[in-house]
Amino acid sequence: MNNTVTNTARLLGAGLRALLVLTLVTGVLYPLAVTGFAQALFQDRANGSEVRDGRGDVVGSSLIGQAYDLPPRKGQESPEPDLKWFQGRPQNGLGTNTVNTRYRLILSGATNRSADNEDLVEWVRAAKAAVVEDNSTADHKVTASEVPADAVTSSGSGLDPDISPAYAELQVHRVAERNGLPVARVERLVEDHTESRTLGFIGEPRVNVLELNIALKELVTRS
Repeated sequence: MNNTVTNTARLLGAGLRALLVLTLVTGVLYPLAVTGFAQALFQDRANGSEVRDGRGDVVGSSLIGQAYDLPPRKGQESPEPDLKWFQGRPQNGLGTNTVNTRYRLILSGATNRSADNEDLVEWVRAAKAAVVEDNSTADHKVTASEVPADAVTSSGSGLDPDISPAYAELQVHRVAERNGLPVARVERLVEDHTESRTLGFIGEPRVNVLELNIALKELVTRS
């Protein structure tokens, strides 16, 4: 009897010591080491790739898109885009999901619809017509053939922060007109914020909409 109690106590003690050691190593030391390593070498990414405005305030993340909309009117189901800003990709990646259709950070996902799906075809058709109408100005008319694919389709996550240089350039005349800026100056702003392929061959050239709009705001303020 005593032998059984002694063995049981010894096993429980060994198990408790193992639990404490593993908790210390995997629950304290390892997380601290990884966090310290990340903060020392990749501080920006470790902290969420924060983007700051000219005053130093955090206004978002370079990894997550934002919507630039007008305040919704009473009874309006979805707000209209604020056309003085560069616009990102469509945010209907979740289709009719009412929880996250405007870059709200609850869910992300794609439409999961095939290329010949009637709903998807109608979304693309309506989006293309809106892009043509919104970006045509008094002295510059946009045609349907100029509208790039990323202007009328959402990304796989629905949260893409970037647009193609072609879509950014398509918006230049409208942004310049709405903000009272020279077209050439806004074109240069887009060029300055166009990133090339990662390592020269991965991905496509892109423009981060949040960073571009921060620069636009600063330009308007100085003008």
